[in-house]
Amino acid sequence: MPLYDWMNKIPGGLMLVPLILGSVVGTFFPGFLELGSFTTALFKDSALPLIAVLIFATGMQITARTSGPVLATTGTLLLTKSLIPAGLVALAGAVFGIEGFLGVSILALMATIDNSNGGLWLAFTGRYGDERDRGAYMASAINDGPFISMLFLGASGLADIPLTAFLAALVPLVLGFVVGNLDPRWTEIMRPVPNIVIPFFAFALGTGIDLRDVVTGGASGILVGVFAVLLTAALTYSGYRFILRRGIKSGIAISAATTAGNAVATPAIIAGVDPTFEPYVAVATAQVASAVLVSAILAPLLATFVLKRQGGLAPSDDAPAAGSPAEAAAGEGRGTA
Repeated sequence: MPLYDWMNKIPGGLMLVPLILGSVVGTFFPGFLELGSFTTALFKDSALPLIAVLIFATGMQITARTSGPVLATTGTLLLTKSLIPAGLVALAGAVFGIEGFLGVSILALMATIDNSNGGLWLAFTGRYGDERDRGAYMASAINDGPFISMLFLGASGLADIPLTAFLAALVPLVLGFVVGNLDPRWTEIMRPVPNIVIPFFAFALGTGIDLRDVVTGGASGILVGVFAVLLTAALTYSGYRFILRRGIKSGIAISAATTAGNAVATPAIIAGVDPTFEPYVAVATAQVASAVLVSAILAPLLATFVLKRQGGLAPSDDAPAAGSPAEAAAGEGRGTA
């Protein structure tokens, strides 16, 4: 059965298919994930370690020659995917209040819109991007979690976030960069890592998405996800097109228009810091859960469509050889994703 080829026909399939399978297992067969030993370690608890390996391997692909462009790409993504969208949501909160509009609270919008699925980004750029794109995963390392949301919502507690939390996310990338530049042979050995680890960490990430929460989020959750993808896709594409001047490859940036899986916990975290948001937590959590799945499907599809339309769909010369739009999809990382 040509399972691999079938997955590759789906934009982001190498990430998306295992993610959905994991969410089905986590929702309806959670006992399987609690068998213990290697089963639990691989299918439930492997996301963070495997994403860390992928980040390490990504660091090896960044040479001293390309580190400047990597930082420029990272800064552009942070600006267009996190800072500008979060600022717009904060502005909407000033106009409509924290209750939001159309049944969508400002809490749900902020938790959905200011972060990104780093795993999906790494997988997509592993197919269609280059060292600049893959190294820019650092943007998702920085916007991962509730920190930017708390900052823009004006909640207290941000000052208690230790610097080590940010440093810890960057250590694997930096170490990979050092090793890869010291010994290019290691760089070549680690090139196949994305194809190996993405399906496994995607499945593990999926087990944390309860499909009942997605259903509970209903139409409003789908609305939040679609709105977040379209808005941030326009912004990130513009950043690649007009700031970085990436031409026909600008569509790559649209794959950052996602919501990380761990954003599902952001409403509760923020409400724990600022009880004002407590009445909105339950609905916001369900809406964010829906948005995670919607964005994981819609963003790589939209990115692939734009790349194809503009003639940029061919893999980059330095991308890993085993390609598929599948590598184009990955998540989160995130937690990460």
